[in-house]
Amino acid sequence: MQHIRYELADGIATLTFDEANSAVNTMCLQWQDDLSEVTAQVLADLGAIRGLILASAKSTFFAGADLKALMRLGPTDAARCYAEVTRMKKNLRTLETLGKPVVTCLNGSALGGGWEIALVGHHRLAIDTPKTQLGLPEVTLGLMPGASGITKMTRHLGLLAAQAYLLEGQLFGVQEAHKLGLVHGVVPASAQASAELRARAAAWIDANPQVRHPWDVKGYKLPGGSPASPQLAAALSVAPAMLKKKTQGLYPAPEAILACMVEGAQVDVDTALRIESRYLAELMTGSNARAMINTFFFNLNAIRSGQSRPAGVPRFKPNRVGIVGGGMMGSGIAYAQAGKGIETVLVDQTQAQADHGKAFSDKLTTQRADKGRMSPAERSALLDRIQASASVADLAGCDMVIEAVFEQRELKSRVTREVHALLGPDAFMASNTSTLPIAGLARASPRPEKFIGIHFFSPVEKMKLVEIIRGPQTDDETLARAFDYVLALGKLPIVVNDARGFYTSRTFGSFVMEGAAMLGEGIPAAVIENAAIQAGMPVGPLAVLDETSLRLAVQVLDQTRADHEAEAKVYAASAGELLVERMVRQFNRSGRSAGGGFYDYPQDKVSRKSLWPQLQDLFEKPTLAWDINDIKDRLLYRQAVETARCLHEGVLSSVHDANIGSIFGIGFPAWTGGAMQFIYGMGLEAFSKRCNGLAERCGAGFKLTDDVSQSIARHQPDWHADS
Repeated sequence: MQHIRYELADGIATLTFDEANSAVNTMCLQWQDDLSEVTAQVLADLGAIRGLILASAKSTFFAGADLKALMRLGPTDAARCYAEVTRMKKNLRTLETLGKPVVTCLNGSALGGGWEIALVGHHRLAIDTPKTQLGLPEVTLGLMPGASGITKMTRHLGLLAAQAYLLEGQLFGVQEAHKLGLVHGVVPASAQASAELRARAAAWIDANPQVRHPWDVKGYKLPGGSPASPQLAAALSVAPAMLKKKTQGLYPAPEAILACMVEGAQVDVDTALRIESRYLAELMTGSNARAMINTFFFNLNAIRSGQSRPAGVPRFKPNRVGIVGGGMMGSGIAYAQAGKGIETVLVDQTQAQADHGKAFSDKLTTQRADKGRMSPAERSALLDRIQASASVADLAGCDMVIEAVFEQRELKSRVTREVHALLGPDAFMASNTSTLPIAGLARASPRPEKFIGIHFFSPVEKMKLVEIIRGPQTDDETLARAFDYVLALGKLPIVVNDARGFYTSRTFGSFVMEGAAMLGEGIPAAVIENAAIQAGMPVGPLAVLDETSLRLAVQVLDQTRADHEAEAKVYAASAGELLVERMVRQFNRSGRSAGGGFYDYPQDKVSRKSLWPQLQDLFEKPTLAWDINDIKDRLLYRQAVETARCLHEGVLSSVHDANIGSIFGIGFPAWTGGAMQFIYGMGLEAFSKRCNGLAERCGAGFKLTDDVSQSIARHQPDWHADS
């Protein structure tokens, strides 16, 4: 056996999981073969065995399924997947029904299939470390637990209590597991913890020579009642509709999990396990799981491991960081920094404005303290780390300074000149611009190689993504330091090259302006907004324009026109841009912050917002024929095409930055796996055909040229390359 070690001593058989040439244990095919072999060995030695211990030789217990192997599956592999899962579960079921006590020794995290293996043990012991995570996060990857996790968690906790851990993939630590009864004994972390785990496991085996799982004992009843109980039946009757409302029917995994929970609770354990296997085989071989695994596992890991960071540059730890501009963005950045232990200097034109920026952190920390999420001492320490000032001289000695003033080129240039005069030789400066090219902004710097774009998203305290924009003269050290800074904030950095709007703002603009263009064509506003939600976007394009400010969009348009004029060019505004400009300049509808845009916002703050009634008379055409699927496709395809263009033009350098940026930055539907994965999941030929059809009817924004198509194909990952 290559991945499992088997030892029999003093009547205790120990199965130690130790995958060869890997830092973690996974349910790879070789491990499954080894499991069959070790199960046969246990059966052969059964007369000499009085108990079993499941252990790990890795720093964690077990990581779960072999996701790279899953990426190679397709619909024709469903029968094979079912057979493999059934074989594995038969072996696990054999080990837990031998009539011998089984103890699981959790020396670290057990996630997904790893937690399902842990549940084989009748008794579970765990070393209590803060980093240990337990649970079944499969739903976040478009999958479901299929190695008995649904069956056992439902029987351990009941249909209602298990939902958070199955339908939402909620993880838990050792102490929570102990309170839930999922871990029976806790060992304090120490150098001797592993030895104590083993000793306590052996003692429990001695004290419990015959033991079975609760559901294998006659008279077992499901906690909280069965699906037939009146109270549960009433709740379960509406559960599918509530789930559909949340997922829009775009995520098959939670629907399969709910069905499996309820169906499995009405039959015996072995039948419930077969139900699990059928649902899992369908999900494993479906396109949704591949898309979500690709992005939320492999792409996220690529970013966190620094694949977009220049190699060979020493790690940078920001200690003191300055921010110029105490408005919405600057105050949010200050809070994010101070919360991670970074000394922050927040500068604005007056002391009152700087204090107002710091007051944002005061407000947020007060809310957290009131809810018990932060102690008074932690709150005070965070606020003490923010120095509000009206003097740029206080920025002296900062490791880096972020300019977060209004999106006006002259203002940003003036700030850059003032700040650079104070920076030390090892410090660098960043602009929190969302659209203005870094090349132009860096002209105000005497050291353009130490100038970079760091684009935060609003609200900063909630948004995980940060877009790092490398200017044409930005050196590797500055890029690497900016990358490390973003990681220090606990956020996700994507790296893009310089261009107007960069990646996220440019692609976001294609989404909202396509929505505005459709309104201008006469499609009802409510149809556009609902189509976006049905497609999986978190908010409709018109609502997003209101939140981000129509006036800001017009200011960006004005700056773009001025930049083109300075180069003796003429900028041709899109139909969507012209409609937004008309909303602002003709009808004085500037967005939510100004009291109204495409929506009206009641002053009582209780009533819900509603679409501005005048939209119907001004733009909608009652006789116009429209198709909801066309509208959904226009909103998604327009973003995907723009992403592909960014990849072709070199604005984007990697598919992982494209996918993560599109989901976490502009809300591209998670079910697709991101804008590029949306293309790959559909297939380039089918995507191109649909684009060409949309381009003929809806404009050149959907046109997919041959060179762009070639770039898409060139960047497509080949999951069979190392099979």
